[in-house]
Amino acid sequence: MEQLKRAQETEITEYFVYSKLAERTKEKKNKEVLKHIAADEKRHALFWQNFTKEDIKPRPFKVFFHSLVARLLGFTFSVKLMEKGEEAAQVNYQEISKEIPEAEKIKKEEDEHEKRLLGLLDEEKLKYVGSMVLGVNDALVELTGALAGLTLALQNARLIAVIGLITGIAASLSMGASEYLSTKAEMQSKNPLKASLYTAGMYIVTVLFLVIPFYLSANVYLALGLTLAIAIFIILLFTFYISVAQDLPFKRRFLEMASISLGVSALTFGIGFIVRKFLNIEI
Repeated sequence: MEQLKRAQETEITEYFVYSKLAERTKEKKNKEVLKHIAADEKRHALFWQNFTKEDIKPRPFKVFFHSLVARLLGFTFSVKLMEKGEEAAQVNYQEISKEIPEAEKIKKEEDEHEKRLLGLLDEEKLKYVGSMVLGVNDALVELTGALAGLTLALQNARLIAVIGLITGIAASLSMGASEYLSTKAEMQSKNPLKASLYTAGMYIVTVLFLVIPFYLSANVYLALGLTLAIAIFIILLFTFYISVAQDLPFKRRFLEMASISLGVSALTFGIGFIVRKFLNIEI
C-alpha cells in the first residue's frame, strides 16, 4: 500500500508539473505535447487512487523546483530531469506489478508514450547548444591555459587578472564573430546572430568566473588553484546540463572536457616557466 501511495503521489505531482509547464509555454506544439503528457499522468494517478482510496496531494517542493528549473534552464531540461527521477523509481513499479499486473502495462505505456512525446518537444534554446558548448569549451581551454602560463611568467595576481580579462573579452568577441560567419556560411536552421550571441555570451560569463580568483587573492598559486577548481565545477554543471537535455553520456564527456582543460593548463604552465626562465622576466 505504501508503494501504491508513492506511485500515486509521483503521478499527481508530475501532472501538476507538466500542467504548469504547458501554461507557461508559448509555442503551440510544445504546449499540446505537455498537456497530453499531463493528462496521462493524471489518468495514472486516478488508476492508483482506485486502490489507495485516498486523495493524495502533490509534493509542492517538487512542483516548485521543476517549475523554477524550467524558467532558468528550459522546459526540455526540466522535463527530462524529472523523467530521469522517474526511471530511478522503476523498481517500485516492478514490485507493484507482482500484486497488480496492470502496473506493468502502465510502466510500459509511460516508457514508450512519453519518450515519443518528449521527442516531439522543440525548444529554441536547444538548437543553440552547439554554440553554447563552443563558447564554454573554448573559454575553459584557452583561458585556464593562459592564466596558468601568466601565473608563472608574471606572478602578479592583479596584473594577471587584468590581462586575463582583456584577453577573454577580446577572444569572446572573436569567437562570436567566427560563429556568426560559420553559421551563415553553412546555411543552418539556426539564426546566425543568435548563435554568435550564445557563443560570445557563454564565453564571457565563463571568463568572468575564471578571472575572479585573481582579483580576490594576492597569492597567485592559490588564485590559480581556485580558477582550476571553478573550471572543473563549470565543466561538471555544463556537462550535466548537456547530458540531460540531449540524452548523452555524462561521465565520458565530463572526463574528456576536464582532461583537455587541465592538460592545456599544465602545458602552458610549463611554457610560462620557460618564458620566465629564459627571458628573465621580473615584475
